[in-house]
Amino acid sequence: MGYNVTVLAGDGIGPEIMAVTQTVLTQVLAQSEQQIQFNAQLFGGAAIDVTGSPFPPATQAAVATADAVLLGSVGGPKWDEATERPEQGLLALRKQMGVFANVRPVKIFSAVKHLSPLREERLEAVDFVVVRELLGGLYFGEPKYFNEKEGVDTLRYDKASIERIVHYAFKLAATRKGELTSIDKANVLASSKLWRQTVEEIAPLYREVRVTHLYVDAAAMHLIQRPAQFDVIVTENMFGDILSDEASVLGGSLGLLPSSSHAQAGRAALYEPIHGSAPDIAGQDCANPIGMLLSAAMMLRQSFQLEAEATQIETAVETALAAGFLTKDLGGQTSTRAFGAKISELIERSGANVTTNIV
Repeated sequence: MGYNVTVLAGDGIGPEIMAVTQTVLTQVLAQSEQQIQFNAQLFGGAAIDVTGSPFPPATQAAVATADAVLLGSVGGPKWDEATERPEQGLLALRKQMGVFANVRPVKIFSAVKHLSPLREERLEAVDFVVVRELLGGLYFGEPKYFNEKEGVDTLRYDKASIERIVHYAFKLAATRKGELTSIDKANVLASSKLWRQTVEEIAPLYREVRVTHLYVDAAAMHLIQRPAQFDVIVTENMFGDILSDEASVLGGSLGLLPSSSHAQAGRAALYEPIHGSAPDIAGQDCANPIGMLLSAAMMLRQSFQLEAEATQIETAVETALAAGFLTKDLGGQTSTRAFGAKISELIERSGANVTTNIV
């Protein structure tokens, strides 16, 4: 079977971490009987520079026919005054793909636990997933406008949108520890009242899962005070954006965490690290590629059911960190390319069990 992956390297450090990731993917699948085709397309600021649009028609067409999409990172001050910003392309990409469920796993690597702002004992057994609704809320609500006198954003959720993300989160929780925390602001926001009501209506369908409700401000505190209490978190778009970024610092660096975004069954998923484009270090060969590498591992597992290959990448990353191969954000001096080379070396050592042809 062959897989068609659309590659959107994006801006800033995006092309650097994507290059490392493609090399590792090529290697880890080199002994498999599968085929994978990388289809590189312009996206974000890089696309604006060439076409005037962050999500040009050629890229839209490639995404529409992809089995999965790998995204680096987009944005930067260069395009702050552009008619269309790179981030608008990202929202358009999510909308075209219909990816409503953003999944951000949070695990702590033992080798860099000391970099966390929390005491190490608070990080014991931290292993949770943030499930963020991705197509509703303030980022998509209308009307939305800004002028010299006022700025308006509209927070809107309909019941069907809440139902589908909540079902997704319940099903995920049922495969883990059976603990689901729903986060809202139901004491203030009408949309959150509907959110909590909908969660309560769906909960009886998943009796193996225990549900806890938290207000978003309390959740922000609990993530720092006792992060190990969480298993699966489900929340709306903006709350999920903020809380998952807060959670990312538990492990010591934004560069460590991957994510996947899923549509209805049968449609392509989107895979990307949670960090930004970091234009201040672009081109310096010092960016941390781990978030991108682990996102690619998620793609192998979740979209292509290649469990062994996904595990090879994840094991190689953990082994490299334990051996002291740390990029600058982790307090080391390992370059982006050198880290990629170490991952390749470890994968070669581990040996592949399958053969893949890369076209």
